[in-house]
Amino acid sequence: MLNGQVALVTGGSRGIGRGVASELARHGAKVFVTGRTEADLATVGEGTIGIRCDHTVDSDVDAAFKQIASEGDVEILVNNVWGGYERMVDNGEFTWMKPFWQQPLWRWDAMFTAGVRAHYHASQLAAAVMVARGRGLIVNISHWAAQKHLGNVAYGVSKAATDKMTAHMAVELQPHGVTVVSLYPGMVRTEKVMASAAWLDLSNSESPEFIGRAVAALAADPNVIRYTGKVLVAAALALQYGFTDVDGKSPRPLTLADV
Repeated sequence: MLNGQVALVTGGSRGIGRGVASELARHGAKVFVTGRTEADLATVGEGTIGIRCDHTVDSDVDAAFKQIASEGDVEILVNNVWGGYERMVDNGEFTWMKPFWQQPLWRWDAMFTAGVRAHYHASQLAAAVMVARGRGLIVNISHWAAQKHLGNVAYGVSKAATDKMTAHMAVELQPHGVTVVSLYPGMVRTEKVMASAAWLDLSNSESPEFIGRAVAALAADPNVIRYTGKVLVAAALALQYGFTDVDGKSPRPLTLADV
């Protein structure tokens, strides 16, 4: 159990973020989640505290951390917020899979501003507190696209940047007892995925809560620092820590060849 530890899950109102937040709360953490709008906050999971925050607006992020500080120091940060998934159909055309010279430029900006930069900013604010305490965990939700062309160039470059940021942050944080990792989900049964379930093979899929169980296991591990700077696969962590998905199944860990 996480015994009242303060956790922040960015972009935690739906999808993977919502599953992570609900599992951290179930394991005893005091969980805050950010959502860009009041409508987003209406969907936050039971037992979590919603904060309206647009992670592309620095003052919003600063205010969110200030609000959390009034309740306690952030001990677990899960950087899940991301940009660029919106408007996959742009001006009536599906652009997600197009070659880079036909991609809308806004997608690159969205992935780096609402994704990589947002993770960097939140990590800065959390790390300052964690370093002072001599402990803490930062989890950057990433993807296999960092290592293999999947979808489009901007997606791969932004996820690779996330993994590289994790590795370099670890060099600076490890002497202070703070752990930072990149976490790869598999095929996750988010709301968007389930909307297309009839066309997908979900036989080896994972619930959003399964990713939360991976984060909770890391947060409860007294020797989690051994993983710092590494890329971790949620399903592989399930085998190591001995947890299953909400349906009792054990998803098979993907490899680079699988994805």
